[in-house]
Amino acid sequence: MRKKTLVIGASLKPNRYSNIAIERLVSFQHEVVAYGLRAGTIAGISIDTQLKPYSAIDTVTLYLNPQRQVEYYDYIISLNPKRVIFNPGTENPDFYKLLKAANIESEVACTLVLLSTNQY
Repeated sequence: MRKKTLVIGASLKPNRYSNIAIERLVSFQHEVVAYGLRAGTIAGISIDTQLKPYSAIDTVTLYLNPQRQVEYYDYIISLNPKRVIFNPGTENPDFYKLLKAANIESEVACTLVLLSTNQY
């Protein structure tokens, strides 16, 4: 099942996990949108540098440390995704509580591992 995914913290640097995740999500034929600080393209996906009101987001996968996430809480909740994946280094118990209150699942996992083990 294809899941529309928003990658927050997208990086143009090929060695960054957010970059690799975009490549893998595309290769698994998931619809991908991406937000980052610098515009560019990864695997044919344009990185947006402004927050957009995306529709039908199934999954948000985070590549921002907990301190940087705070400014995105309301935005992510407003998208009403089914789940938010907290990749290694992004764990944030304060945000888990806000998501739970909004009936959004939080998952502490690695997007790359979930994809490679068919658990995405």
